[in-house]
Amino acid sequence: MNDTTTGREHAAPTQTGIAGLDHILRGGLPAYRLYLVEGTPGTGKTTLALNFLLEGRKRGETGLYITLSETADELHSVAHSHGWSLDDIDLFELVAENEFSIENEQSLLHPSEVELGETVAGIIEQVERIDPARVVLDSLSELRLLSQSALRYRRQILALKHFFAKRDCTVLMLDDRTSEPGDLQLHSIAHGVVSLEQSASAFGSERRRLRVIKMRGLKYRGGYHDFTIEQGGLCVYPRLIASEHHAEFDPAPVSTGLAGLDRLLGNGLVPGTNTLITGPAGVGKTTTAVKCLVAALERGARAAYYLFDERLATLLQRSAALGMDLRPYLENGQLTLRQIDPAELSPGEFSGSVQEAVETDGASMVVIDSLNAYMHSMPSDNFLVLQMHELLSYLSQQGIISLMILGQHGVLGDLRSELDISYLADTVMLMRFFEAEGTVRKSVSVIKTRTSDHERTIREFDINASGLTIGEPLTGFAGVLSGNPNYIPGNDKLLKDA
Repeated sequence: MNDTTTGREHAAPTQTGIAGLDHILRGGLPAYRLYLVEGTPGTGKTTLALNFLLEGRKRGETGLYITLSETADELHSVAHSHGWSLDDIDLFELVAENEFSIENEQSLLHPSEVELGETVAGIIEQVERIDPARVVLDSLSELRLLSQSALRYRRQILALKHFFAKRDCTVLMLDDRTSEPGDLQLHSIAHGVVSLEQSASAFGSERRRLRVIKMRGLKYRGGYHDFTIEQGGLCVYPRLIASEHHAEFDPAPVSTGLAGLDRLLGNGLVPGTNTLITGPAGVGKTTTAVKCLVAALERGARAAYYLFDERLATLLQRSAALGMDLRPYLENGQLTLRQIDPAELSPGEFSGSVQEAVETDGASMVVIDSLNAYMHSMPSDNFLVLQMHELLSYLSQQGIISLMILGQHGVLGDLRSELDISYLADTVMLMRFFEAEGTVRKSVSVIKTRTSDHERTIREFDINASGLTIGEPLTGFAGVLSGNPNYIPGNDKLLKDA
């Protein structure tokens, strides 16, 4: 008995077949235990369970799916929608007899006509006959209805737990939360509990998230983790924890591709820092970010660009017209350019995409254009700031140069943004319009850096067919600190044909 117990304690974790969930569980579920997977209908419990059994099949383990509510056809239909086959996985159905032909070889029980004890006995009989390594029981709501009392229900579940405890199998029990609110009987019985949730927003697709409520003897990654149901199963996006990710990198500054902008920044962009580019619409924030991006690509670096506001085709066309054609870098794989629909993307999926770009694709620069649209993918501003803080900390520890674009309301005068994230930024670049000699011109200044002694001047810049040009420092501004600077014509050398 002691040898068996010792062997179980040192058994390798049972992987679920869902990489993100296994990461949350630090390798998988502790083997030979009974677990509860709970969630309302439509949250993905059946898909998770099939992932679990198919992973076992891939590893040569026998799997058994015991269903009290769905038919074999329904399960095969779910599997087919994901491109799966359930061959070599035993299905044991406890449903009405008239749903099957007499040729069916499955054991049939009538839950509406038999006692709960007989139903449980039928489950035990099938497990003893097949001797599976992985078992799914779907779902406990039918057993709860048959029990007619909480005491009887708990005793039968305990009987199942003790039965499985004597066998070398890992068990998932699915529950659709039809019990009374606050009923935690199953939580106390199960070795671990995974809760699945979904919520509908006022606009856009539903959001799904999971949480490991309990896992005895395992230091799992707590909190909520976003997930989606894709063709091929559940895709879980573990909550990004920056402290778990460190990498060695060269902190030497790199050029933006513009000598004047490098001088404003002190000596260029520093790896492991993030730069916030802020200003009104049309001032040139995206063009400046693309210029920095192209400079990195020309050095042979890889980069990822996340486009929230603009159409992908428009960005490519406009960049090419300014002499910054991104298509060659897309074709050779140096650049990952993804157009994001905030209404369809969860925060966890976005951070997972950034993490993949860094760790899998080797991106050394990440551009987020813009934070205004990204904000609408979050349930509240507080969550956005926390999410962005963790993401920026992760990118910093990986030595990534991050560029974030933030649009401000208005064009002239008092400019404001619905989101203040400047305190998270290592560098803040402010772009403004100003008037001189009867012409609307553009200016750029760096108002904050944490890495170098930056230039504290205001420079004019211009965007034309030849690209982006940075002028000499301007000294004719008054009222800069008031937030409404005015330009006083003097001896400054303004850019020609601005």
